[in-house]
Amino acid sequence: MYDSNLSGIDMFFKNPNWAPPAVHPQLFKDQLKITRNLIKGFSKYSNEFLFPFLIATYYFNNVELKKLMGNSPLERFNAYMDLFEFNVDLMLRYFSGSVKAMEDYSGRETKNYIEAVYNSFFSLKGDTLEDFFSRQSDILETVTQTFPKAIQEIEPEYGFHFEREENIRFAETERFIVYKILPSDKTIRVDDDMKPILIIPPFVLGHNILAFLPGENKSYTHAFANQRIPTYIRIVKDISTTPEVQQLTIEEDALDTRYFCTKIVEAHGKPVTLNGYCHGGYTAVCNYLSGKIDNLVDSLITCVSPMDGTLSKGLGNFLKNLPPRFNDLIYGTKTLPNGNQVADGELMGWVYKLKSIEDEAPVVSFFRDLFFLSSSGAGAQKINKTAAALHYWLQNERCDLPLSVTQMSFDSYNKTVRDDGTLPITMFGSKLNFNRIKEKKIPWLICYGETDDLVEKETALMPLNFVDAEVTCFPKGHAAMATTWSNPESSCALQKRFGEKNYRGPVRFHLDLNYELDKWIKNQSKPENSKRENSAKDAVAKDAVAKKAIKTKGSKTGKQTKTGKQTKT
Repeated sequence: MYDSNLSGIDMFFKNPNWAPPAVHPQLFKDQLKITRNLIKGFSKYSNEFLFPFLIATYYFNNVELKKLMGNSPLERFNAYMDLFEFNVDLMLRYFSGSVKAMEDYSGRETKNYIEAVYNSFFSLKGDTLEDFFSRQSDILETVTQTFPKAIQEIEPEYGFHFEREENIRFAETERFIVYKILPSDKTIRVDDDMKPILIIPPFVLGHNILAFLPGENKSYTHAFANQRIPTYIRIVKDISTTPEVQQLTIEEDALDTRYFCTKIVEAHGKPVTLNGYCHGGYTAVCNYLSGKIDNLVDSLITCVSPMDGTLSKGLGNFLKNLPPRFNDLIYGTKTLPNGNQVADGELMGWVYKLKSIEDEAPVVSFFRDLFFLSSSGAGAQKINKTAAALHYWLQNERCDLPLSVTQMSFDSYNKTVRDDGTLPITMFGSKLNFNRIKEKKIPWLICYGETDDLVEKETALMPLNFVDAEVTCFPKGHAAMATTWSNPESSCALQKRFGEKNYRGPVRFHLDLNYELDKWIKNQSKPENSKRENSAKDAVAKDAVAKKAIKTKGSKTGKQTKTGKQTKT
């Protein structure tokens, strides 16, 4: 052992146990690999962040050239100065977050480095300098090479993969396809006498996040199907090749939803539970408030859905602080070769990063992955499928959006819900009001994430000011219900009651609704008293006009699909 009374440089040269460590060529090789992988990693993460920036700059220049003569020079100068101040604030947050990330990682590894120096110079037990640099080299190689490979290799296990024909293509319009999702557990058979559910995925996040890893029992949609529930999901067609999606209006969205609900009620004889995830929840609620799906839908479930974006501390405040001249969807609008305009999905995803730039800057993301992989151990065998699938989703599930849908979301984040419950959007020329749900007395379960920084608690629970809805708080963040808690063995599984307040998960909520409905039907002594069934049948008959309108549109293009029969896809 070395003499603890020695200090400074004497610790090395006057300690009798000191001897210069043998220097192995591998140590220098590892240092060169570390340098190479650091440069490669920083470049990759920076490119992923800066590519949307270049797109935004292109759109910005085009729009500003068109606006050049529309305002006085003084107004333009003031607007640009406000934008400069806004950008300075972003840059300061960018650098502060980056510096903190580097300090956090280097602070932890500096301790390991000093221990390795002592062990090497004094021949002590433990990691030597060779071990330290070898481990750092392995971790960096994992982040820059092994991890990206694992992300690409998870693709066959992630999402629905409708091309495999494992689910039923149930109904179709010019804009959407509805699939009946079969259980991932092949020993389970769907009970078609149970109450059905229709899931509305978000346009922004994509539908595949709701079938995260079915093979690992982590799938929001299959959590319903595996309970024998008739489970349907509405899938938007490819916007890049479907003009009808490019020009989709929110009224067409509601009519298509009515058409699908009608077909589902015909198939099962029971009204539908409408379940929207993220922005899909806002869409589902608006569709119900429009009155177009009355008697077809008798219950709602919304998961991490923004009901009043102006209450958002993240994205809401970001838009409030943006100078009014530039808070306009035109700066994110893409013109397609056929002349139709859509919202650029890549740019919309980038905006979510900008609002939390101190946590999403390239350097922060790089060191976050570095820290995660170094904590779990380097090597391909240590990269769990959940981490790979999450990164696959974040990197690949971005598509363009119809302008009407984007405008709906944009308005909800810029215009508050009125004191009387009136929403900032209209449908079919009429106002929408949350009080309609109270008047109809339909059950509504609102789920939110405890640490969700995308759709905060206040944003999701705003309807409680007008509606007596049931609330369920899930631990973790925005995607946890679709990932962690979709596992039926997890502590807050969707089909369970959990927590001190005995919360009900979405699947549990729906199962209980089905039980109550069956109980109610059995208690009816005469068929003419079955009001719920009769109202559903009446709605099917009244839907003839809406179906005719949809079919008329389909006949113009020659693409309308017959959906009376369930077929495999």
